[in-house]
Amino acid sequence: MATLSLSEPRTGSASWRDYLALCKLKVVAVMLLTLVVGFCLAAPLAPDPVLLALTSLGVGLAAASAAAVNHVLDFNIDCRMARTARRPLPQGRISPRNALMFAAVLGIAGISLLEVAVNSVTAWLTLASLIGYAVVYTAILKRATPQNIVIGGVAGAAPPLLGWTAVTGSVDFQGLLLMLIIFAWTPPHFWALCIARRDDYARAGVPMLPNTHGVPYTRVQILLYTLLTLIATLLPFVTGMSGWLYLAGVMLINVRLLHWALKLYRSTEVAVPMKMFRYSIVYIMWLFAILLIDHYGHLFV
Repeated sequence: MATLSLSEPRTGSASWRDYLALCKLKVVAVMLLTLVVGFCLAAPLAPDPVLLALTSLGVGLAAASAAAVNHVLDFNIDCRMARTARRPLPQGRISPRNALMFAAVLGIAGISLLEVAVNSVTAWLTLASLIGYAVVYTAILKRATPQNIVIGGVAGAAPPLLGWTAVTGSVDFQGLLLMLIIFAWTPPHFWALCIARRDDYARAGVPMLPNTHGVPYTRVQILLYTLLTLIATLLPFVTGMSGWLYLAGVMLINVRLLHWALKLYRSTEVAVPMKMFRYSIVYIMWLFAILLIDHYGHLFV
């Protein structure tokens, strides 16, 4: 029965919800949270709400465009994976041509808005991130190497830097530091999902680390990258970018992240990888929220 449900897509007219599904709004929302924090940290006092709204809209449109291109390029993979077989393209509700047209409209609108209303640095960096995720990662790296998420993670780590450059118009070490945190966090976050869904990836022929090097090796890598993440998250305090409030908050959430990484390393329980994956999403949201709270705590306390 499962095979039939994966191989026999339902045809029908697309609804607006199908096009929204192409945008991966939950992923975009987390990206925009990190962008907002990067923007606010770069602002000397209160952020410009109009510039923040325009930056968020432009980057959000570009991110949604990249997500739609990802749906098209991953069409054959999605058809063979239980996790993705219900998406609009495998189900035949949206054609690849229409999805690409939709992505083009979003991408052109987003990059143009950033160029006209924000600044050229942010527009070009956003375009580079779009190409990096939609083409370099999805079309090439994802199918070529089990280190795909490490190399391709640069594009996904860009939003806080984009928020920073929207305010400053330049690439500074503070923005790059925020980007480094997400870059280090991405492998343990995604590899935990890969362990939980390794049969899906094997069926789709995608060379994810648990299938090419084994689950025990992947557990070790998750633990090592988690330790790298913990170190990276201390750098805002060490460099004076944030204060004691941030340090206290990040230490609390770091203890929990390390707990799940160690539990995944030691345990063979089926449920643990997904629990690690879900907490990692909550973790990155809390981390950037704590950065923001600490920033304005310094200004008003």
